[in-house]
Amino acid sequence: MRIKNAVNLVKIIALWFLVNACIPKHHIVYFPNPSLNKSSPVTTPNTLPVYKLQPTDVLSIRIKTLNKETSDYFNIVPENGVQQWNPAGLYINGYSINAEGDITLPEVGKVKVAGMTVEEAQKAVQEKVKTYVGNVTILLKLISFKVTVLGEVNNPGYYYIYNDNATLLNALAMAGDLTDFGNRTNIVLVRQTKEGTQSIVLDLNDPDVLSSKYYYLMPNDAIYVQPFKAKYARSNVNTLSVLGVLFGAISSTILILNYLK
Repeated sequence: MRIKNAVNLVKIIALWFLVNACIPKHHIVYFPNPSLNKSSPVTTPNTLPVYKLQPTDVLSIRIKTLNKETSDYFNIVPENGVQQWNPAGLYINGYSINAEGDITLPEVGKVKVAGMTVEEAQKAVQEKVKTYVGNVTILLKLISFKVTVLGEVNNPGYYYIYNDNATLLNALAMAGDLTDFGNRTNIVLVRQTKEGTQSIVLDLNDPDVLSSKYYYLMPNDAIYVQPFKAKYARSNVNTLSVLGVLFGAISSTILILNYLK
């Protein structure tokens, strides 16, 4: 009788965990918005962040002139050369900003770019190179823009971004989207700033997150997707199910032995 009661208790506890292991549908939907309809779009104002270059950033700089030999002299990779379009190749062939905030160009020397936007740095480099080459075009890009995605995503890791206006959704898509246990209401974004490290929780069930300045990514952002409590509950359900089967087998064996006696 005691064994039977113990088995029933295990079953009741397992049922409780099973109920808590269920994830409501509204928790796995992005941006639920009852005002959305098929006839007119809902407009959300964008809050685009402004990134200022800083030491250790790596830049790709292409210098184009009317004379190919002159262009090849300034460029690390010649105009018709093979560029390695992978993070390692871009890093090796890029210009790293030193601790003083400078990059060093062939013949031109040091150019101060730290504290500038990419567009401002491009103009600064162009003005500097103009003193050596009259008619010149500069193409400058930030190539060390990477983010880290961890937690309840299908492919955690770090990803290089080649889009100045990349968003949180872009990063999550690159990481293979959230798992079934990814908590869309509790996504932690960690950002490095001059003032220190900022951490904030973003809720993808809230349409207002689209207008947040943290919705758009910055270089070196880290994103952590926290799990639902249901993940742990479901793990406990599996354990309790095994225990239930074990208790059931033991009680059945004892009943058979008592019957045979």
